[in-house]
Formats: sequence, structure tokens, C-alpha cells
Amino acid sequence: MSIETSEPTGDTRSRAAIKNALGEQARALGFQTMRITRPDTIQKAGDRLLTFLADGRHGTMEWMEANADRRRDPRQLWSEARSVVMLAMSYAPETDPMEALARPLEGIVSAYAKRADYHDVMKVKLKQLATDLERETGDPVKVFVDTAPLMEKPLAQAAGIGWQGKHTNLVSRDDGSWLFLGAILTATELDPDPPERDHCGRCSRCLDACPTKAFPAPYQLDARRCIAYLTIEHKGHIAEEFRAPIGNRIFGCDDCLAVCPWNKFARSAHETRLHVRAELDNPPLADLLPLDDSAFRARFRGTPVKRTGRDRFVRNCLIAAGNSADRALLPFVAPLLSDPSALVRAMAVWAFRRLADPDAIGTARAEHYGCEQDEAVKKEWDAGTTT
Repeated sequence: MSIETSEPTGDTRSRAAIKNALGEQARALGFQTMRITRPDTIQKAGDRLLTFLADGRHGTMEWMEANADRRRDPRQLWSEARSVVMLAMSYAPETDPMEALARPLEGIVSAYAKRADYHDVMKVKLKQLATDLERETGDPVKVFVDTAPLMEKPLAQAAGIGWQGKHTNLVSRDDGSWLFLGAILTATELDPDPPERDHCGRCSRCLDACPTKAFPAPYQLDARRCIAYLTIEHKGHIAEEFRAPIGNRIFGCDDCLAVCPWNKFARSAHETRLHVRAELDNPPLADLLPLDDSAFRARFRGTPVKRTGRDRFVRNCLIAAGNSADRALLPFVAPLLSDPSALVRAMAVWAFRRLADPDAIGTARAEHYGCEQDEAVKKEWDAGTTT
């Protein structure tokens, strides 16, 4: 498939023809939407980013701070950029992701991560689209899928795909909250689309649904309190105040997305490689807790889950186990009290103390505490009975 126009490539009509052909090809490749904006349209978003960073709300995501100037303006990323082609692909789930909260022996995986890694799926299609655009215009292009310092959500709003809702995620009147975003930067001047305006109105469902109160105010996020950040990005021990609210979410959180009323218009993902994989569809915690590094890598190869690494993932599963109130998980938790990873041991202690009876806790403490070298793990043993 290629972009073909019968008009010369210099005037306004030819730009319109190229844009129309590009949109048709994008839809044929499985994208829900294609819109275009200029690279100089997100200055206010860049200013908000600096405030977000200055307040420390990015937590341990140092990479955001390191590339702040480049994030604020796509032209800092590539000075030749004249137009930004924004594309969206749906990953709308077929069922309500929050239903699994009632099944505490299952580990909830965020809807976006229950399938092949979207970076890989989208990049192939974006490269195909970009190659044809470059061939048609003779101008260079660059492709991005959430792997470079580019502010996709503000650009998508500027291009008219949707708006950033009160939960700071993109919302579309046509596709709800469930959209993967990709971008093509081109040196070609293409006609921009009008931006989308905010349609949240007085609704605050997303803010009210957050289990950890991660929204200090509408349109503001404190990532340090966000379950998605805590279970995916945060590399250290998760503070106790967040453990019970995490529930059985072991990779990400969809609550603020799932409650958005605009999701009634969302269409289920139809790209074959984005279909849900059975082994990722909220698997039993009993299957996940015993995973060593090689088993973890084998099970989650080619999926977003793999990026957390085994230790962080099992840490999350132990928090879910501790929240389950089901002693049937004790035989899977107890061996992790002596795991090589202190990150895992600490959460194993926390989960064990929530599930075991006092005598078993005392016996386990006597066995493990004396040889424990990590202060965080000792702190968990010293914490006493948790609630």
C-alpha cells in the first residue's frame, strides 16, 4: 500500500490530497484516527510539565527531568519538524476491567498490557506509513511510539484526536479512554486539524475512583501516589499506605480510565496482535508467586509486563497476596521469605504477617530475622501485626 496522489506536490490542494491519502492508509493499517498538528502547539503543556517536575510529582522517573526541554517542544527533538502526524489505535477491553477486583486470588494486569507490546505492533505500521509519506513528499520523517521525549497526549489534543481529561489521560468522543498513540514527525508542511476542546464538564468520576487519591486537583497527577507508577515504574519498596489500596492490581491500574462515561463509544481492539493473551488475562496469583527470573522472562516475553523485571513483579504479586485474606496462598508466600531479592523478601514478610497466624509468624521471624542483612526487610519483621 502506498500514498498516491495525482496532483503536484507544491500547492495547497496537493497537501490536502496527501493528507487524505495518508488518512485512508492509516485506517487500512488499523488506526482508529489520524490527525495533524504543528510542532509549536503545546507550549502550555510544556509549562505544566516544568511545574510537575518542580513539585517532584514524577517520583523516581528521572528520565522525564533529564529530557524536559526536548519534551516541551518537538522541534528540540528534531529541528526539521514542520508537521506532527498523530495516530491512535484502540485497545478497548471487551469487559469492565474493574470486575476482577472482586476476585482477589487473581492478579489484575492493566488492559493495555494484556497483549503483545504495543510499541512493537504500532511501530511496524507507523514505519510503513512514514516510509510512504517520505516517498511521496521527498521530505525526511521520524517515527515515535512512546519511546522518546515527546508529549504525545498534548499533541493528540492539539491535533483534535481527543482531550486530556481530569485524570490527565486522553479521552476521545469516538473511542473513549482506550487509545495507544504514535507520532510521525515530518519536514513536510501539512494542513493541521483543529484542536479538540474539553468535554469533561462537571464529571469527576475518574478523580473519585482513584484508590490512592493520586489527583491533587482536576487535571493534575501526583505519580508518586499512582498505582500504575508504583507497580510499574517504582523500583523500590512500596510504602505501606499504598499497599492495601493496591488490592490485587499487579501491573498498572485502569480505574480512572474504566469509569469514564465516554467509554460507551469505545470499540474493541481489532488489530490481531493486540488481542488479549490468555496468560495475561488476570492470572492466578498462585501461578505467579513461584516465578523465578527465567520463568518470568519466558512467560512475559514480548509483552509490556517484562519491562518491570521479575523482582518488582513478584513484589506486586505479594502485595496482592497479602490483600487477598486467603491463607491458601501461604504455601506460595512462605518460600519467598528467603528469596535472594530484598525487595521480594520485604513484601513476603508483609504478606506473610497478614495471612499467617501469630504462632507461625513468630516461628518464621525466629528463623529469618537473625540472618537478615537488609534494613527494610528487618523493618517489616519489626512492624508488628499489620492491618
